Amino acid sequence: MSSNKVKAHLSLLSTNIIYGANYLVAKGLMPGKIEASALVFLRISGAGILFLIIKYFIKDPVDKKDIPRLALCGLLGVATNQFFSMNGLSLTSPVDAAIIVTAMPIFTVIISYFLLKEPFTLQRVLGVILGGSGAVLLIYLGNSGLGTGSLLGNVFICINALSFAFYLVIVKPLMSKYKPVTVIAWTFCFGFIYIFPFCIEKLVSTDFTAFATFNWVSLFYVVIGPTFLAYFLNMYALQHVKPTVASSYIYVQPAVAMILVAVISYLIVDSQYKGDITIAKLLCCILIFGGVYLISSAPLRWFKK
Repeated sequence: MSSNKVKAHLSLLSTNIIYGANYLVAKGLMPGKIEASALVFLRISGAGILFLIIKYFIKDPVDKKDIPRLALCGLLGVATNQFFSMNGLSLTSPVDAAIIVTAMPIFTVIISYFLLKEPFTLQRVLGVILGGSGAVLLIYLGNSGLGTGSLLGNVFICINALSFAFYLVIVKPLMSKYKPVTVIAWTFCFGFIYIFPFCIEKLVSTDFTAFATFNWVSLFYVVIGPTFLAYFLNMYALQHVKPTVASSYIYVQPAVAMILVAVISYLIVDSQYKGDITIAKLLCCILIFGGVYLISSAPLRWFKK
């Protein structure tokens, strides 16, 4: 394996570890220290400013006819995605959130079938049924009262994954036409416009004087790590490996979240996360992983003609 490919795989591993840890770090801030909507405002505005600074040094003009699509990408890939992600996580378990998000490839396949007319093979149909069953069951388990899971929070996380799946399909033509930084800078600008009226009040009412050093470190991590740094690591990796390889690393996220929750539950006797990891949730995880494997892998010999 070449050094570039090794670096690409390390970048993908780092990206998904950052995402996986973010479920627990962001959960630690909400809602005790900061409301979810205020955190959404800081994530989008903070990362958006950094993307715009980089975009300033890159000349890549955008056609006027593509602005409506960029506006839609901003709505789905930034505003809706971030809003329901943070508000869902503030209500539910970091383990539930990390597992549900792995169903995103399943949503993408369904959306691609209707919007891009991509074929639906028997293998993909079975994958959607298998993974979808795991996702629906896990969402329902949020009503069980065990751990910090929440039915409403799980539904919000599902909406987050669904909106980002739409974004991945809609943004595809733009990514082949413009540089990635151009697309992401525009989408974050539109995303900021959308979330401003819904999140600014929560930000203004946040008492930042009550933040301890650890809270500031956590806030810095949430804004810079999964919102800015992880994107660039992912972008670097995609220059050297196929998108299917990159997407397979999404399985790292629930693993990291589960390990961190298990460690905290072991170290802290009265941890709020005790009960978040159950046999039923692990089975849901296996169902979703199995479904994603079927829809993203090459045709298996059982499904070949």
